[in-house]
Amino acid sequence: MKIHFAKFELPDSGALAVGALDERKLQASATAVDKAAKGALGRALAVSRFKGRADDLLQVLAPGELALSRVLLFGLGQPNMVDVLAAQAIGGRLIAHVNATGDSALAIAVDAIPGAPLSPAEMAAQIAFGARLRSYRFDKYRTKEKPEQKPSLKKLTLLVEDPGAAKKLFEPLERLAEGVAFTRDLVSEPANIIYPESLAEQTKTLEDLGVKVEILGEKEMKKLGMGALLGVGQGSARESQLVVMQWKGLPDSRKKPPVAFVGKGVTFDTGGISIKPAAGMEEMKWDMAGAGAVIGLMKALAGRKAKVNAVGVVGLVENMPSGTAQRPGDVVKSMSGQTIEVINTDAEGRLVLADAIWYTQDRFKPQFVVNLATLTGAIMIALGQIHAGLFSNNDQLAERLLAAGRASGEPLWRMPLGEGYDKIINSDIADMKNVGNRYGGSITAAQFIQRFVNGVPWAHLDIAGMAWSDKDAPTVPKGATGYGVRLLERFVADHYEER
Repeated sequence: MKIHFAKFELPDSGALAVGALDERKLQASATAVDKAAKGALGRALAVSRFKGRADDLLQVLAPGELALSRVLLFGLGQPNMVDVLAAQAIGGRLIAHVNATGDSALAIAVDAIPGAPLSPAEMAAQIAFGARLRSYRFDKYRTKEKPEQKPSLKKLTLLVEDPGAAKKLFEPLERLAEGVAFTRDLVSEPANIIYPESLAEQTKTLEDLGVKVEILGEKEMKKLGMGALLGVGQGSARESQLVVMQWKGLPDSRKKPPVAFVGKGVTFDTGGISIKPAAGMEEMKWDMAGAGAVIGLMKALAGRKAKVNAVGVVGLVENMPSGTAQRPGDVVKSMSGQTIEVINTDAEGRLVLADAIWYTQDRFKPQFVVNLATLTGAIMIALGQIHAGLFSNNDQLAERLLAAGRASGEPLWRMPLGEGYDKIINSDIADMKNVGNRYGGSITAAQFIQRFVNGVPWAHLDIAGMAWSDKDAPTVPKGATGYGVRLLERFVADHYEER
C-alpha cells in the first residue's frame, strides 16, 4: 500500500473518508461532500445510529453526483480526545474496513479541529501511521487464497491543508512502522525457518542502515564463560548464538555511554527435559519475541537516524530435549561467576538473559539496561493481555518506561521486587536456583535476573501476554504484535536522544 499526502479535493474514484465530532458535528470536508451529494450524507446520517463517537463508522454508497464508490463517515469524539493514539486508531479502523470492501484507493480528509491536541498535519501523519500498522499481513505461506480474500487497498491518500508538513512528520513514523513490521515478521515465522543461526543472519540486514552487527557462536561464548546461556541450547542440533548490534547515532567526539536493550531469543521452546504439554506448543515459536523487539527497535532507530548511541544484544537458543539436553538438577556457571541449580529446564529464558545482560554491562558500561522477554505464564495470570509486567531497580527509569508505554499504546504495569522474594530462589547446593515455589512466579523470575545486574539502572519487561494476539485491534492485526518496538522507540526519543 502506497501512502500519499495532498490538499483536499473530491477524488474521482475510490472511497473517501470524512470526519464528524461528537453529536454529529460534521467536519468541513464532510459538509463539502454532503453539499456535492445534494444532502445524501445528511439524510443517511439522520436515519443511522452514528453519533460521532470515537469508534463510530457510517458507510454510504456514493450517490450519482459523486465519482466515488462510497463515502465513510468516521467518528472523532470530543475535540480533546483526538490525540496521537486516537488518530492512529482512526487510520487502522478505516484501513481494515476498506480492505474488505474491494476498493483499491482510499482518501481520508483531515480537517483542523479547534481544541484538539494535534494539528491537521500531525493528525494526518498519525492516521497514516495507524493505517500502516494495521495493514501488516503475514501471508507468505498462503498459496490458495482467492482474490476476494486478499486486502484490496493499494493507495492511501491523506487530504490535508499542508501535505508537505504531514509528509515530513510521517517519515520517521514510517521508519518506526518498518521496525514493527520486521519484528512481526520474525515472530510470525515458524521455527523451521527462524532458528538461532537464521535469526542471527536476519540481523545482518541492519548493516545496510549503518548498524554494526557481531555474531558470537558457541566457541566464543564458551571462552567468555556463558554456561547459563549455553546450557539451555545444548540439547539442540542448532548452535546457539549471541548477536550484538550497535547503532552509533552520535559523533565520535561525543563519548556518551550507550543505552542498552537485551532480548530473550528462544526460537522454539519445548521446555527441554521439563517438556511442555503438546496442546499449544506450536505457539512457542514466538518465545523469541523479546529478541525480535530488540531487533525491530534497532531497525527503527537506525532507519530514522536517531541521535543516540544504542546497543541491542540478543541471546538466541533453541530449547530441545535430547540425549545432550540439560537435566533438572544440573548446576551451571554463568559468565558472572555465579552458579545456578537448574530445577526446571522450562525456566530457560532467565538463564539466557543472565549471561546476555552480564555481557552487555561488562562490555559497554551502558547508561541503563532494559531487557524484554516472553518470560512467564505467571505474568499473564496477573495482568492478562492488557499490560506487560515491569520490574525495575530504578524509579526514574521505571517512570519513564511507564510514560512511554501510555504514550505509545503499549502499556506496562509495575510489579514489586524485594528481599523476601529473592530468598525464595536460594539453592542448597549453588548460589541460586532458577525457579522459586508456585507463588509469585513472575516476581521470582525477575529477582533471578536482578542477580546479574551489576549496579546499573535496569528494567525487565515480561511481555509474555503481549507478544501475540488472538484478535484484531485497531493498529494490531491478529498474530504477532511487535510489542515493545513503539514503546522503547518513544522511551528513547523522549529521554535519551539528543536534539
